Amino acid sequence: MGRFEEMQAFVRTAEAQSFTAAGQRLGLSKSIVSQRVADLEARLGVRLINRTTRRLSLTEAGLGFLAGAERALGEVADAEERATRDATELRGTLRIAAPLSFALMHLQSAIFDFMAAHPALEVHIDLDDRHLDLVAGGWDMAVRIGRLPDSSLIARRLAPSLTVCCATRDYLDRHGTPARPEELARHDCVLYTGSSRPDSWPFLIDGEWVPIEVHGRLVTNNGDLILNAVLAGHGIAILPSFLVGCRIAEGDLVQVLADWPMKQGAIHAVYPPTRNLPARVRAFTDFLAERIGREPYWDQGLATPSKLSMPD
Repeated sequence: MGRFEEMQAFVRTAEAQSFTAAGQRLGLSKSIVSQRVADLEARLGVRLINRTTRRLSLTEAGLGFLAGAERALGEVADAEERATRDATELRGTLRIAAPLSFALMHLQSAIFDFMAAHPALEVHIDLDDRHLDLVAGGWDMAVRIGRLPDSSLIARRLAPSLTVCCATRDYLDRHGTPARPEELARHDCVLYTGSSRPDSWPFLIDGEWVPIEVHGRLVTNNGDLILNAVLAGHGIAILPSFLVGCRIAEGDLVQVLADWPMKQGAIHAVYPPTRNLPARVRAFTDFLAERIGREPYWDQGLATPSKLSMPD
């Protein structure tokens, strides 16, 4: 125990603005983190953090000390990584947050294979479709799908995230296959409340994005339920290709209106802002990017924007 541990406790507390969250990242109790920061302040003879019952904030001295402390910790991390660069075995705990459906369908097998390749590594994964606070929760990284909001997080694009309009062949035989997006008005559509406008689907028509009004009897906030409803023949839906690409390839579903692309997003790995990305996080991200590929395996065979003329 000593200066390094005190400095580490201070930096993590400053990042998270919480002793509790800093403790989660360090694997320590709130009281130990608080005591280490207090010991640092006593040794320096200056208050670094203002404490109230509602929040923590850095003093002017704390702001000045933070920059130097981050550099010092970064140099230690660099030195450790240089010393172990040739090691084949990753150690420590990799903490990941990821959306439920994507994790169960595609991420879990990647994690299992990565753990098999690195038997000294421990993985903690939280499956939640909400965007968890990575800093407060002590997560090393998250996988996020769609358009990223502006934030302080560092993002690495892994692959495109395509939106696909689809239905079963049986439903289309009974109700007809729409030839243009406007014809969706006479179809049952299964709607997703996670979007800002569940009843408005944007298609690229004649070079412009046009919102198409749709309606349906089933409305939900869960993509797996939408998929099951479509497979049961209850209508047409728009779903991410990671959910339906393999189903389309296997013939369970039919891609509809492929000549009219929909707005797309991307699959990203995101990290808390930090100067030094842990080797285990960088290695897993590289592994995941290679596993998914620039054209994800679940998109192969689909009519995708990369194969169509599509503006930014």
